[in-house]
Amino acid sequence: MGGLIILAIVVVLAGPVLGILALVAVRRLESTSQNHLPQLTSRIFALEKTVAELEKVVSRGAVVGVQPEAVEQAAGSLRSPTPSGQPPASAPVPPPPSPPVSSLPGQPARPSTEDARASEAARLAMFRTSNEQKTSALDLENLVAGRWFNRIGIVALLVAVSYFLKLAFDNNWIGPSGRIAIGVLLGALMLPWSHWLLGKGYTYFSEGIAALGEATLFLSVWAGCQYYSLYSRDVGFAAMIAITAVMAALALGRNSQRIAVLSLLGGLLAPILASSGKDQQVVLFTYLLLLGVGTLFIAWKKAWKSLILIAFIGTQIYFWGWYSEFFHRTSPLERTVFFATLFYLLYSALPAAKAMRESRLDESDAAIVLLNTFAFSGALFALLWPEDKWPLTLFFLALAAAHVAVARMVPEADKRESAAARLLFAGLALTFLTLAVPVRLEGKWITVSFSVEGAILIWTGFRAAGNFLRQAGYLLLAISALRLLLIPPEGGQFFFNARFGAYMLLIACFGVALWAARTYKTEIAGQERMEIGFYAVAINVYALIALSVEFWDYFGRTGTRPDAALAQHLALSVLWTAYAMGLLFWGVQKKSAVLRWQSLVLFGLVVVKVFIYDLSFLERAYRILSFFVLGAVLLGVSFLYQRKSARERGTS
Repeated sequence: MGGLIILAIVVVLAGPVLGILALVAVRRLESTSQNHLPQLTSRIFALEKTVAELEKVVSRGAVVGVQPEAVEQAAGSLRSPTPSGQPPASAPVPPPPSPPVSSLPGQPARPSTEDARASEAARLAMFRTSNEQKTSALDLENLVAGRWFNRIGIVALLVAVSYFLKLAFDNNWIGPSGRIAIGVLLGALMLPWSHWLLGKGYTYFSEGIAALGEATLFLSVWAGCQYYSLYSRDVGFAAMIAITAVMAALALGRNSQRIAVLSLLGGLLAPILASSGKDQQVVLFTYLLLLGVGTLFIAWKKAWKSLILIAFIGTQIYFWGWYSEFFHRTSPLERTVFFATLFYLLYSALPAAKAMRESRLDESDAAIVLLNTFAFSGALFALLWPEDKWPLTLFFLALAAAHVAVARMVPEADKRESAAARLLFAGLALTFLTLAVPVRLEGKWITVSFSVEGAILIWTGFRAAGNFLRQAGYLLLAISALRLLLIPPEGGQFFFNARFGAYMLLIACFGVALWAARTYKTEIAGQERMEIGFYAVAINVYALIALSVEFWDYFGRTGTRPDAALAQHLALSVLWTAYAMGLLFWGVQKKSAVLRWQSLVLFGLVVVKVFIYDLSFLERAYRILSFFVLGAVLLGVSFLYQRKSARERGTS
């Protein structure tokens, strides 16, 4: 019974579609001839107008006695007008205009040819303006009445038909088989009716009828397999696939992107409508792959980019829905990773091929690349972390290498476009490489890796004039700096331990960024200047933190408990004072206001610490030494600034 029903559905659908495809060529020829009619009409009108002007010129010349040469010259100007403001290349210089010839005594003077042409041009301009206003008003009117009302009317009809059928079904006027047959017949008849409407020029209305027909067919097939159980879900799923294929063929035959979108949406709804609620991973994912291949083929042939995004979103919804419902660690992990990889490769193929062929990517292509990469990374992490770290690391490294290869194969047709495409794939390669680091490494090695990678990116970004690479490097250095503060490595021997080494490496990476910025300072502007200034200050901040931690640990280990705490605070006061003094001298030598202000801020911190903490908690000897060092240094700083001011006044 189910086989006969699906065969009847296919037969009912195939007849109208074959008729539609047979009429496509004839309709194209008719539309081509119809498109030329307005052009021919406008040309005939222009010729008639030119002839009328020539007759006026000739008759006026006969009345007022204009020379035939002047008439011929005027006729030539009407036949081949030249652009405004540019005389003909080989036209002879016209003689001086003769005084206007008056008409017979007692009659008004005839208007000249120039006045007539000027008035005609003004009239045409007014006519064109009024036409444009009418056209804009008609466009809005067509949008509301022709498109919006069409959509609303279709929904209203669908609701009305649904309620009528429900009434008939509730009263048992029609049996289950008859109900399904009526739905299939109505849906199938709407397709040739839609094409007939297209031939009459009702484009949007015909596409709405096609959408209504597809919805009716899907609803009927779903009711047959799920609601009435007249046939199995497999038969219903096959029927839905057939409807999707018919709608896709209809979209190609009519060259309609909207019908193609409807076909794709129907294809994406088919698994839900025919679902049994059981885990059928192989069938579902294989169907999604085949649907994606067909969608990409149509999108590539017709340049319908919206289809790719819709198919990608639908595929991700199914994948993550299946993952949340059925996946567990005892599932076939390799099979799931295999399907996830196939989905990623499927939707990466077209953008990568376009970048390597055309040296550019549109915004939609770039969005697909980024979304696909993000989704695949999340899928790998959800499937493999934390039990399978090594396979996850190898996946990320392989993806980084693949994106580097694509970036290198992008040709340099248009430098701006090709540079953007290269940066996109190079940035993704960098992202995968960065993700591979914390997956496999731990602790301080993550900080070390991010710091070195950030410095390399900044240096490479300045060399290649790539702002994207520099911004990625700044971000990695910021992550490394924050990570070092929040999760510092363990200390050890004074100055010879992993913590101090991590700080020194980060400071060296900051220095590489500053050196690259000074070498290519002409490329820095706006926000990047602030970022470079932040890292210039961060060098001294992190150097002071590294030294302070080392001195604190050293004096805490060497003395007894009460004396050790006092020695630690005194060591910090002396260290900060000495560092501030060094910054001040360096700033004066380099004539750097940034360094001098850093020293003054540090002096302020020392003053606050000495007068608030040291004065209250340190013993007399430590307190005296702390105040003595601070006072002497502050007097020296004051003397240095006063001498600098005196020198500046003397030179001025």
